[in-house]
Amino acid sequence: MTFSQSGFELKNTSGRRATLWLSKIGDIPIRYHRDIPDEADIKEVTVKKEATGKWFVSFALETDDASLPEKPDVDSLDASNSVGVDLGILNYIHTSDGHTVDWLDPEDEYERLQREQRMLSRKEEGSNNYEKQRREVAKVKRHIRRKVLDYQHKITTWLVREYDAVFVKELNVKGMLEQSHNARSKQDAAWRQFIILLEYKADLYGCHVKQVEPEGTTKECASCGVETAKPIWVREHSCPACGFECDRDANAAMNVLQRGFSELGLGWPEDTSVETALPTDTTTVSAKRVIEAGSLRA
Repeated sequence: MTFSQSGFELKNTSGRRATLWLSKIGDIPIRYHRDIPDEADIKEVTVKKEATGKWFVSFALETDDASLPEKPDVDSLDASNSVGVDLGILNYIHTSDGHTVDWLDPEDEYERLQREQRMLSRKEEGSNNYEKQRREVAKVKRHIRRKVLDYQHKITTWLVREYDAVFVKELNVKGMLEQSHNARSKQDAAWRQFIILLEYKADLYGCHVKQVEPEGTTKECASCGVETAKPIWVREHSCPACGFECDRDANAAMNVLQRGFSELGLGWPEDTSVETALPTDTTTVSAKRVIEAGSLRA
């Protein structure tokens, strides 16, 4: 149920609670998930009932762009304040400056979901017990979605706050899932959602975010540009032309960084070699640390 421009009014907006008036419905007490900015205009209100039986309301807001931070001048970008991000298979992300983030493992949640679904299958459809158990299944599914979204929020917020520019590959999500032996987990990671979060946060934090052409980022040598075919099980990049060696995903992330500079009309800094820009060590960040600290830094 959506109300556009009219048919709604927000009242008694003190603290974390308020009253929402809707045309032909009346007053509804609501509790904020987060505060609505004073300078924002509410353009649309959507009321939705989830499968769990709970009701939620979302507001579409319009704000003044003048209040947003300015993005750094493109000419000021270099390998020290910009990062290429490879969204991969073995790791959730691998950055061009040597950070890898582990996959979020929702195995416990999926086991619980399977138990709840088995219990649902034993109930008589249409009975009160069936409806009660159906809501339990819906709650577990909602918990999984929220856990994945929270994980993505923490990583994307860290990226746009840490760097002046973030570059990612345009993704063939369907192709990645077809090649994966763990398609369900990869699908729940919601690659497209990850990039959407990055792009909208770029304006909030004054960061450049660009998607680049993904084809060849794994095969192409980040140092000399020569392409070398690599089966998926080969995790190291070793260039037969120039001898440059590094982790396969690190090479891809560096290619993403270089293509990002090109997307912004910049060339690779002449005084910076790929070997110098690429860190000698890789810092692996656990999913637990991301969840607890909301950061990739030690």
